[in-house]
Formats: sequence, structure tokens, C-alpha cells
Amino acid sequence: MNAIGIIGGSGLYEIEGFEQTEERIVETPFGAPSDALIGGEMNGRQVWFLPRHGRGHRLLPHEINHRANIWALRSLGVRWLICVTAVGSLKEVYEPRHIVLPDQYFDRTSRRDQHTFFGNGIVAHIGFGDPVSSGLRSILAYASRAEDCVVHDGGTYVNMDGPAFSTRAESEANRQLGFDIIGMTNLPEAKLAREAEIALATLGMITDYDCWHESEEDVSVQTVIGHLMANSAKAKKIVARAIDQIPSTPDWPEHEALAPALMTPKELWPEETVNNLQPILEKYL
Repeated sequence: MNAIGIIGGSGLYEIEGFEQTEERIVETPFGAPSDALIGGEMNGRQVWFLPRHGRGHRLLPHEINHRANIWALRSLGVRWLICVTAVGSLKEVYEPRHIVLPDQYFDRTSRRDQHTFFGNGIVAHIGFGDPVSSGLRSILAYASRAEDCVVHDGGTYVNMDGPAFSTRAESEANRQLGFDIIGMTNLPEAKLAREAEIALATLGMITDYDCWHESEEDVSVQTVIGHLMANSAKAKKIVARAIDQIPSTPDWPEHEALAPALMTPKELWPEETVNNLQPILEKYL
């Protein structure tokens, strides 16, 4: 089944119209996902929700097992993925409680070896020049505007490791480089979704001005939580509206991303690696 995945906060699945049918614990070759996946139907579509940090927000950004999360979603038939994530603003025009739909990323992470499914005898170099699905981003832009949200369509998300927030020097450097928003989790999701041939787009929900803004208080957990509560209500309405617009046939460019990326001849693929990547490589076997 060509399902829709949602990664976000632990209460995101409490959307009007979502009929929960099950919780599923998925075992993956890469370890355990962040939590059990919550499945059900909405507007006639199969939808799977996954709380990024686990229910109760138990995982630091660098503790999230992104490979297990994306593998689990793909194994359940997910071909479209909406990521809802809190971000800091690096530009005056992007105010707290606005929405940014990034179309680019800049990688400042240090665990890039864990942001790919490949290796162990199979080499793939995924095309990532345009890392976000333009089709799904357009649907999110439409849904955001229909809910009377202030939305900025496009922008660069810089991904830092965390868990500490930026220093002022780091924040100013990111601004000088022209980046728009900053976060700690979304780039690995985008890379792995592309390898898994899942069309991905992100709702960047602005919670703060990082620490560069002289007339605003520095980012803190208290500041973030206040804006998160307001953003969560918006996100639920946007996601519900967007699901109704997502097509049922996975025939977008992202759904064929592996075809030109695989370099190792098929006859050399190790059996164990093939077995581990079964949901991802199935159509190429």
C-alpha cells in the first residue's frame, strides 16, 4: 500500500478525522526506531505516525536512530513523508509561529556515516541537488495558506548536531552564509528518505530567533515550548488538509531516485546487505 508517513511530535497523530487502528513495533536491521508507529486511516489513506523523539520526548537529537525510523516507515509502504519540526529563525522576516517550507539543506552534522543505508558491499550515490520533493512542498504550501498561516515557501535549513543551542558566534556565521532556519534533526531524514525513494517535504515551525536577535531573548526551552504548543495546533490542521491532496500513485521523480544511484553490479551484492535493505531494494532485485 502506498502510505503516507508523518514524523513529528508525540501528539501529532491526535488529528480530527484520523482513525487509529494499530500501534506497531518494527524491528529493523539498524536497531529500534524512536517509538512504536501509530497506524490508521484518514480520508481513505493509510497513514503512519512516528514521534521523532519518542513519546514523552525522551531522545536527544543525536540519539535519534534515523535509519531505523526511515527503514520502518518504508517497510510499512510509506512513499510520501511529511516532517513537522521546530526550527530557529535566522532572518528577521521569519517570525516565531511562522512556517518555513525549506527547499535546501546545509549539513553541519558529524555523524554522516549514519545518514545512509548503503555500504557493506553496495555503493550508492544518491542525487541530492534538490533534496525536497517540490510536489509535496507545493501541497504543504497550499494547505498552510488555506489554514491562514504565514508561510514562507523555500529556504535553507542548516542542520547542527546539538543538543546545546547555538553560540552567538555560530548563529551570526550561519546568518552571514545566508541560511534561513536552523534545526538538529531534519537533514538525516531527508537524505535517508531520498535513498528509500520516499518523497519528503518539511513543515518548519518557527519557535525562536536562535540567539542572534538583539531585541529578543535568547532561545530557551521555555520559549520553545510556548511556541511549540501554538504551532502544534496549526500543524495538525495543515497535515489533515495536505493528506487529502497527496496522490495515490508513487510516480514522482523521488520514487525512482535509486535507479541512477546504484553503482555496485547486482551480481556482487552481498546477500546479508540485500536482506537488510529488502524494503528499499525490492524492485531492483
